[in-house]
Amino acid sequence: MDEGREKVVETVLAGNYVEMEVEGKPKNVKSTISNFFWHGGSAYDAWFSCSSNQVAQVLLTLPYSFSQLGMLSGILFQIFYGLMGSWTAYLISILYVEYRTRKEREKADFRNHVIQWFEVLDGLLGKHWRNVGLGFNCTFLLFGSVIQLIACASNIYYINDNLDKRTWTYIFGACCATTVFIPSFHNYRIWSFLGLIMTTYTAWYLTIASLLHGQVEGVKHTGPAKMVLYFTGATNILYTFGGHAVTVEIMHAMWKPQKFKSIYFWATAYVLTLTLPSAAAVYWAFGDSLLNHSNAFALLPRSPWRNMAVILMLIHQFITFGFACTPLYFVWEKAIGMHECKSMCKRAAARLPVVVPIWFLAIIFPFFGPINSTVGSLLVSFTVYIIPALAHMFTFRSAAARENAVEPPPKFFGRWVGTYTINVFVVVWVFIVGFGFGGWASMTNFIHQIDTFGLFTKCYQCPPQLPPPPPLLNATTPIASPTNHLQLLGSVFHKP
Repeated sequence: MDEGREKVVETVLAGNYVEMEVEGKPKNVKSTISNFFWHGGSAYDAWFSCSSNQVAQVLLTLPYSFSQLGMLSGILFQIFYGLMGSWTAYLISILYVEYRTRKEREKADFRNHVIQWFEVLDGLLGKHWRNVGLGFNCTFLLFGSVIQLIACASNIYYINDNLDKRTWTYIFGACCATTVFIPSFHNYRIWSFLGLIMTTYTAWYLTIASLLHGQVEGVKHTGPAKMVLYFTGATNILYTFGGHAVTVEIMHAMWKPQKFKSIYFWATAYVLTLTLPSAAAVYWAFGDSLLNHSNAFALLPRSPWRNMAVILMLIHQFITFGFACTPLYFVWEKAIGMHECKSMCKRAAARLPVVVPIWFLAIIFPFFGPINSTVGSLLVSFTVYIIPALAHMFTFRSAAARENAVEPPPKFFGRWVGTYTINVFVVVWVFIVGFGFGGWASMTNFIHQIDTFGLFTKCYQCPPQLPPPPPLLNATTPIASPTNHLQLLGSVFHKP
């Protein structure tokens, strides 16, 4: 009984360092306002972070996925992968609390150290798991940042097409590099809140604008037409609900991380209220036209409402770029020994090299839409589905580990037997359907984009440029007189 009470006390204290640091310090108006906007660590902050991070530019590609899958499959896959993503996020939270509690029993101090997923794997399962987790996680976050940068260029083009998408990528790459000055996920409080408002507006704009526009003339809904397109669309949805590669960093930013267990589920539930109506409405209105337009903005008529949605999505993609890149900053800081440096300017300067390869890859592969599916099948499938499920099973494979678990599975999931059954299903399904069929389909589609548009393409899926119209006559344009025409004809017919 005493052992159980001790376990509960240690779990409750996990992640409470911020409150310990703040306690006893005098608070003035400036610090109160700063904390309100800048320094978040509550369960509500975590919910806003998860909801905001989960749906960003992918909101604009889901109608494209519906055109590949068909309406029914699109809806079912969203619900199915939403539940599966919530389950593996729950597993990650359990493993984090287990790792942190064990470390704090050994008197470890995390006040100046951000725990990351690869460190959880290292502490629970050893260096081989750490290396695999680090490789997949960093590669996924790298390409996740690349996708946000590509999306920025793709979206702004629909407001201002005077510059091509590649040039816009250069510009937004420089803008997104400013995220090096954001210290950690504690400091995303106001950004997460605003980001969710922005995606909510965009989702309902897509829904209402499509319904008011009505179906285009001769609209067809032939999906699913090809196996390649079907699994490409499915893996894009797998990618959509696999945004919890930053779960550990968000949990570490919480004052009480053990409250995270159900947060991702409620974030997913809200996200579904945005993604299902918007994707279904746009697909209903435009049908198979979406197969050649991976960005939903491309088919909606230009209006102030659309321009507002584009601008809000641009701001949100900047926020999501920071979400994806911040864990990479942490990894890089730890690699070069700058992670515990107190100077934010020095840390920001040290972080800049991380942005350069992201910038470069966004210019090489500007395939907005198809790149989501490729990243989903090859990286997301392992990073946030297969590895967490396997790690949970191996961590608690012994009877002693299960008996001393900080957070044993609830009765609702069937305790340990039910949990292991669900984990095996996740591993088998994602490996065969997500990585196997999805990898084949998404790579086939990705290679087709390279063959069609080429690497370093200047303006992916841009409409062809029309030739300039001939110049109009004006008062200064010389006009030949009738006398000159008669003289010309005379010279032609005159024979010497």
